[in-house]
Amino acid sequence: MSGLPDTLILPVIRMALAEDLGRAGDVTAAACIPEGARMRARFAARKPGVLAGIDCVRLTVLEMDPRASIDLRLKDGEAFEAGAVLAEIEADARAFLSAERTALNLLGRMCGIATLTRTYVEAVAGTGARIADTRKTTPGLRALEKHAVRCGGGLNHRFGLDDAILIKDNHVVVCGGVVEAVTAARAGAGHLMKIELEVDGLAQFDQALALVAEGQGPDVIMLDNFDNAELAEAVTRRRDGGHRVVLEASGGVGLTTVRGIAATGVDVISVGALTHSAPVLDIGLDAF
Repeated sequence: MSGLPDTLILPVIRMALAEDLGRAGDVTAAACIPEGARMRARFAARKPGVLAGIDCVRLTVLEMDPRASIDLRLKDGEAFEAGAVLAEIEADARAFLSAERTALNLLGRMCGIATLTRTYVEAVAGTGARIADTRKTTPGLRALEKHAVRCGGGLNHRFGLDDAILIKDNHVVVCGGVVEAVTAARAGAGHLMKIELEVDGLAQFDQALALVAEGQGPDVIMLDNFDNAELAEAVTRRRDGGHRVVLEASGGVGLTTVRGIAATGVDVISVGALTHSAPVLDIGLDAF
């Protein structure tokens, strides 16, 4: 699993460090730790999980102490057990203790997302369905959180408002209907721009399929809050019509329901919980 470019991570780290250091810096480290003292410490997992965000540790430490020695033991995307050492650091003690919380916050957040994503991916194994994230991310952390989803084996949905057209229910209402919304999107989209349409029932789905049959439909149809019987019926109608369009299930997805949703034959299942509800993974830092 390749990491994110440092240039995407550094602004987040610098913002977080500035927030933590405040107006006077780490007054505790300055008061208690002799100037020039050095220390060694390990980042170790207290629970099993999937690694994501290890470069946040490296860059946070280096931002405070450019001469620090950093040994990253695992790579993003690798699974680990409780007790696993993820990284070992030797650095200026004042600098490292000032960087500790920022590094742990980011690493725990990213590992939590990767671990939850892996759980969803394993839950649908063998069905052919893929798990995708949404834009329900922490403001300012989207690049990191979507990277964590990939570390867990999931897919990224659109990154922002500018990289794909997603026609949702409110767009349909304002445009006057499914046909009008998709037609307008097709007229304005460049040749590389994908179009996805959210539908709220089989009636709208059939309108979208008719557009697909004419070669003027969306590339993806999002089946929003369909029950499993409706999802299966949509898959059947696509198959019987020979339509080439990706079907995405969305809404009301949880670990207890995702396997049943996947079994209906949809291609993608988007899960907002991957980023908005993932628990932070418990990772400790111990000096030695």
